[in-house]
Amino acid sequence: MNKITFSPKQKEVIRAPFDVTLEVNEGTPRSGKTTAGVFRYAYYLTITPDENHLIVAFNQEQAYRLFIECDGFGLKHIFGDLAQLKHDDNGDHLEIHTPNGIKKVYYKGGGKADSHKAITGMSLGSVVFCEINLLHMNMIQECFRRTFAAKMRYHLADLNPPPPNHPVIKEVFEVQNTRWRHWTIHDNPIISEERKKEIYETLKKNPYLLQRDWYGKRVMPEGVIYSMFDMEKHIKPTVLGMPYEMFFAADGGQGDATSVSCNIVTRYKDKFRLNRVAHYYHSGKETGQVKAMSTYAREIKAFVKWCVEKFEMRYSEFFVDPACRSLREELHLVGIDTRKADNNAHDIKGTSKGIEVGIERAQNVITNEQFFLVETDKYGHYHFIKEIGLYCRDENGKPIDEYNDAMDEFRYSVNYFYRRYVL
Repeated sequence: MNKITFSPKQKEVIRAPFDVTLEVNEGTPRSGKTTAGVFRYAYYLTITPDENHLIVAFNQEQAYRLFIECDGFGLKHIFGDLAQLKHDDNGDHLEIHTPNGIKKVYYKGGGKADSHKAITGMSLGSVVFCEINLLHMNMIQECFRRTFAAKMRYHLADLNPPPPNHPVIKEVFEVQNTRWRHWTIHDNPIISEERKKEIYETLKKNPYLLQRDWYGKRVMPEGVIYSMFDMEKHIKPTVLGMPYEMFFAADGGQGDATSVSCNIVTRYKDKFRLNRVAHYYHSGKETGQVKAMSTYAREIKAFVKWCVEKFEMRYSEFFVDPACRSLREELHLVGIDTRKADNNAHDIKGTSKGIEVGIERAQNVITNEQFFLVETDKYGHYHFIKEIGLYCRDENGKPIDEYNDAMDEFRYSVNYFYRRYVL
């Protein structure tokens, strides 16, 4: 495993006694809280007598990435040859050999309304909630019930600061016997002063992001562009209505994220709906793994094939940001014909110009209940949900060029939908 140096706060967290029901690490992105949580949890697993445990995130992929892998510092790396990925009747898990016997650490998704069904009947010793504010409350509450009979009951949660009125605060943090810790980027020993300055210069352009992602405060997202999006109202378990068309929209980059959405237009209750049913997303900057455009093209082709088979529909169009010429060329080489997406470059509507026209259309389809996310078992909406909650305006009212890769291709899909089915 890679060598690691802990900050004083990380050491404090790892070594703390297990004397509360729930531990919460809340604070800014890149503050080191997840790494501390992983090592804390590894320590717990070596001393608990309970056999079965659970890591839950918005989807299974995130649960694996955040705690099992964790950029080379996850559980499978900490335990090395003593850990092995396996599968049994309860699902995928990491089997770990410890001085107190074998431990099975299951990892599952918890962002859907029915996610809790995957753990019904299981007896657990502990649960880790990754980004707990993105999990469905049904799953969170079921997790606490599954540990009632544990010999060494333990729960660990981490999250970036949510709005002050987020239900997880009153319904979970204030209900349980909770130890809460606040984190900022200064608690991460691997972030250099130069990088901190770079991050600060970006965040200071927007008061909301500065307070949330620099100071780690819970603030109302007044500058969020799509604040009308509601996770309860705008996420559905299935596609509703008569299908009219399937199409794809894409925005690509190697340093920035490559984001591709599968969209199905339906007619439901005398109104056309834009259903975002699947999402391919990869960020070289976020993962540290930069892929060639030819690799993206092959993976996107597999994504398209999965969508066509899953929803049993042929797709009509594949739109790509006009600036992504290399991605378009690579897609053509693997047999996917593309068209330039409408990126609002020439749009003028009243006082709105350019992307503001597309943003206004997107806001309208959300408000008018013509846009929905549809839950799926693969290619989920984790990255879309993260971006839509962070896509903000600066102090001059202009959209900030951050957290906007999925938001850009979302706008492209709305532009096509709006012109064909709304205008």
